[in-house]
Amino acid sequence: MYKNEPIFLQPVFQERIWGGQKLQTEFGYDIPAEQTGEAWVISAHSHGPSIIANGPLAGKSLADLWHEHGELFNKASDNQEEYPLLVKILDAADHLSVQVHPNDQFAREAEKVPYGKTECWYVLSAEEDAELVLGHHAQSHAELEQMIDKGEWDKLLRRVKVKAGDFVYVPSGTIHAIGKGIMILETQQSSDITYRVYDYDRTDASGNKRELHLERAKQVTTVPHKDAKIEPKEMVLGDLVEIKLVEEQYFTVYHWQLSGKASCELKEDFLQVSVIKGKATIRIDGNSFSVEKGNHFLLPYGVGEYVLEGEGEFIVSHV
Repeated sequence: MYKNEPIFLQPVFQERIWGGQKLQTEFGYDIPAEQTGEAWVISAHSHGPSIIANGPLAGKSLADLWHEHGELFNKASDNQEEYPLLVKILDAADHLSVQVHPNDQFAREAEKVPYGKTECWYVLSAEEDAELVLGHHAQSHAELEQMIDKGEWDKLLRRVKVKAGDFVYVPSGTIHAIGKGIMILETQQSSDITYRVYDYDRTDASGNKRELHLERAKQVTTVPHKDAKIEPKEMVLGDLVEIKLVEEQYFTVYHWQLSGKASCELKEDFLQVSVIKGKATIRIDGNSFSVEKGNHFLLPYGVGEYVLEGEGEFIVSHV
């Protein structure tokens, strides 16, 4: 079962106060609302599990597969924790809230969930002069608390300009926000815990401000901020240029640029693949599958050798 084919997944859409319509205009998705901020494209999280689109288990969720068919992921035991990763595409038509996420230990103790949230972003597109919030300028917890309590956001927050093709690694404990006019593909731990620090005093359709979580945010924020050091590494496999963007505790993420044909081998327990540009064919044991921009799929354990042919770009990840 699925030894000779990818497992294709259907996106789950999330309406957000800051969302827009680029998930439709850029990827052709049938979005549910004008303010659609997120497509959860590879997800087993209870807040938005992906549904299998092909094969004998079509219609089941990725969470079902994880718990009922551990052999597809080389799981040693059915008692393992939840599916570990989550991949999203975000369309920030407006600024996201300034926020921070806890680490695993805090998430387990305070929220009773298995995972905290370390994440990373590949910038798909960005308007001119678009910027992120990434980190802060406080040198001590006392200074952090004082600046938050006084609302000294311009003094506290560290801002960084980005452009298409940039990559940003965001460990848990990092104050951050995606800025207006940026579209990203996010690879993260499978967690939906967000501690909101600042939300620009905006209100929802009912005139209510969104809840802030200042006390927990102060508890989990890393002080002082330190930029994560990542060292991308390039490797060429036939007509495939692979750049390893990050290799850290929770995930390894690659950018693939395909211009022709490449023979590959699945050495990991499973691989998550998102097509962000172009079209290609993937061949496994004589079976051919067409993939194009906006497709997301898993290569399950045991696939072995496969061939990619075409012109395209991919963001690929594994635990």
